[in-house]
Amino acid sequence: MRVLVVDDHPVVRDGVVNALGRHSDITVAGHAADGAGAVTVCAREQPEVVLLDLRLPDALAADVVPRLRAVSPTSRVLLFTAFPEHSGIAPALAAGAVGLLVKDASGVALGEAIREVARTGTYRGPVAASTRAPLAPREYDVLRLVASGHTNGEIGERLGLSPNTVKTYLHHVMRKLDARNRAQVITNARAHGLL
Repeated sequence: MRVLVVDDHPVVRDGVVNALGRHSDITVAGHAADGAGAVTVCAREQPEVVLLDLRLPDALAADVVPRLRAVSPTSRVLLFTAFPEHSGIAPALAAGAVGLLVKDASGVALGEAIREVARTGTYRGPVAASTRAPLAPREYDVLRLVASGHTNGEIGERLGLSPNTVKTYLHHVMRKLDARNRAQVITNARAHGLL
C-alpha cells in the first residue's frame, strides 16, 4: 500500500513517516506540507491512501479532498487531526474523505487504519457521532455551488446532472438543514460548519 502523508508540521510528518516505515506492507509514496503540494504529489504518485491533516496553511481539508479526488480518483482520503470535534470534519467527510484518525493513535493503530482504508475504502474507527457527515458527497457538492451563487442549471452543467436532479439534491439538503429557501440553507450550513 502506498501512502501520501500531508501535514504542515515537520515533526508530525516525520513521525508518521517513521511509524509507517515499521510496516513492511506500507510504503510512503510522498509527503506534502500544504494542500497545493498534496494535489501535485497525489497526481504524480496516485497513492492508495492519503493521510490528510484537517487544517493546512493554504486550505481546510474540505477544500482539498475534492481536488485530490479529481487528480487521483482511486485514492482514499483519511483525515488526520488532533481535534476530533473540529467543525471542519463534517464538511471534509461530506466532500469525500472516508474516515478520521486522531493524531494520538499508536503506530500500530495508524497501520491498521491505513490497511482498512486500502482494503474496504472506508475507516470505521472510534469517531464522535458529531463528526459524521450530515450530507452525502453529491449533496455537499450542490450546497457549495449554491453558496457560490450558481443557479440549478449552472450546477447541473458543472456536475453533469439535470436541473431537476439538482433540485432534488437541493431539496434533500434543505430538509436536512431545516431551511425553507436558498438563503436560509446557506445560513444554516454555515451555522453547522459546513461552509
